[in-house]
Amino acid sequence: MPLELNSRSVMGLWLLPMQAALMPISKVEEQWARQLPPSRARQFRQSRGYIRQALADLWRIPALEIPLQAPPGQPPKLANDWGFISFSHCCDALLIAWAPQQVGVDLERADRPIAAELLSRRFFSSEEQAAISHLSGSALRAAVLEQWLIKEAAIKWQRGSLAKDLIHWRCSADSAFAVHDVLDRQVSVRRIHYSSWRMVVAGNLNAMSHPPMLCLG
Repeated sequence: MPLELNSRSVMGLWLLPMQAALMPISKVEEQWARQLPPSRARQFRQSRGYIRQALADLWRIPALEIPLQAPPGQPPKLANDWGFISFSHCCDALLIAWAPQQVGVDLERADRPIAAELLSRRFFSSEEQAAISHLSGSALRAAVLEQWLIKEAAIKWQRGSLAKDLIHWRCSADSAFAVHDVLDRQVSVRRIHYSSWRMVVAGNLNAMSHPPMLCLG
């Protein structure tokens, strides 16, 4: 186990191009990848390879020695006492986060087309809908996209599910916290705007000695 892993209080956050050269993955991960459709297999190899590489650089150990358990369609996990990992990808980028405590991240392109009114009516609370009712066009789309990112990052932090928890996570436009109105859980959130991408990190950010800093690959 890396020296003093549990004492780390700085979050690792990496943004990488999805079309970068593939990195090594484990034999088991390669077996999983072969069972996926070609485009999905590429995404799988990309994310698992770069999670391994990011953590290998962080801890100065070989990438294939990272104790990562991340089957297709399941939240990624590290072995006990190795911290927590989360990742998200869009069409052209991959976001990876590591923290000593539970963490969740979500990533989208800022220009992603979405059915903003439909999504807000279906998945937002009445209070959330009221808060954006004065918006239209690109401003409405941006507001809905940001709320969506917050909800997904919080669900990943929770280790919940979109189907059950999406409508229950709430966060006002100027709040640094998201709240689950059924489970009575609260998590810190940080919005990050960089170039063409919008990101949200959810976790115990107040315990960090420094705010999350984005490393570019």
